[in-house]
Amino acid sequence: MLTQQTRDIVKSTAPVLAEHGTTITTVFYRNLFEAHPELLNVFNHANQVQGRQQAALANAVYAAAVHIDNLENILPAVVQIAHKHVSLGIKPEHYPIVGEFLLKAIKEVLGDAATPEILTAWEEAYGVIADAFIGVEDNMYQAAREQEHGWNFFKPFTIARKIQESENITSFYLKPADGSKVPDYKPGQYISVRVSIPGEQYLMIRQYSLSQAPSADEFRISVKREAQHDPNGVVSLYLHEQVNEGDTVEVSAPAGEFVLDTAKATPVAFISGGVGITPMMSMFETVAAVTPERPTVFLHSARNEALGAFRADVEKHAAAMSNVQTKFFYSGGPDGVITGETLGKYVDIAGDAYVCGPVPFMEAMIRELHALGMKEEQIHYEFFGPALQLNH
Repeated sequence: MLTQQTRDIVKSTAPVLAEHGTTITTVFYRNLFEAHPELLNVFNHANQVQGRQQAALANAVYAAAVHIDNLENILPAVVQIAHKHVSLGIKPEHYPIVGEFLLKAIKEVLGDAATPEILTAWEEAYGVIADAFIGVEDNMYQAAREQEHGWNFFKPFTIARKIQESENITSFYLKPADGSKVPDYKPGQYISVRVSIPGEQYLMIRQYSLSQAPSADEFRISVKREAQHDPNGVVSLYLHEQVNEGDTVEVSAPAGEFVLDTAKATPVAFISGGVGITPMMSMFETVAAVTPERPTVFLHSARNEALGAFRADVEKHAAAMSNVQTKFFYSGGPDGVITGETLGKYVDIAGDAYVCGPVPFMEAMIRELHALGMKEEQIHYEFFGPALQLNH
């Protein structure tokens, strides 16, 4: 347990972290990768280039300082991050390395202001927080390993089928290379795909939502082809252009907390933009199979029809349901985009809404759902990539 003095010192550093947090985490990652380049096999390089990982870590460190008296307040964030860590294969032995370089970065950026008392307090606090992560992740690894057909870390999968869904989204059907089955998963969860790209020094890992309802012998991911100059594009271009049926990639067990509550029969709305449709496909297909009488709305926004994936699949699943409304919106077409007025027309505010898509789209949808009277606990969402601050 942390002493009151340690907690007071850590809390007193919160304003400094608010001001210098991203500088500290930028220095942290730079020094960490210089000393331990092997960790570049685990981290998403694109998030580094875009500064998203640095911002996310700065937010997490700041939140820990603010809530050091009641760390259970940050438990939901810990669990969400722990899912990502387990999906990436983070191990207990990584934590002391991170702690060492985080303290060095605080010292480097704050200079003399980082007194020995402050550094000692943060060292103790980091130890407690790291232990919390290690404990949560150990339970997750155990659950993944012990479930039927489960495993830990990465396992070879074969591309069974590769199917183009739209101008920029292609689905990959993945089967275990050893001929075994895949574990069950919750609709909305994701897997990590790890690839070794010719010409790239380090392994690359990306997380993709599972885009169909659980199936005994395969996973499906649906990958948007990112632009050539986008750092995110390295893996998506490789999958689109170079990976073919019969090829092998490495896959981690399903993870994630953005999941459909399949026990509910109350109204549900799925609201997505762009490639945010992928987890919704798994959820929508599950409703069609498990609770087909559940009042359901499926709204999707894309730039144009050529980029609107899964329309035929949505119509096929809807045909099995007794109380469903579906609508695709194309920003270049007569229906335009999904507005607050649209949501008011379609969404039953007594039920639940699941939202996924680009950050500005999600912020707008969540803001409009709140304006309609939906409470925070009725609105479910998750950002792709590192946890970012939500402004709504």
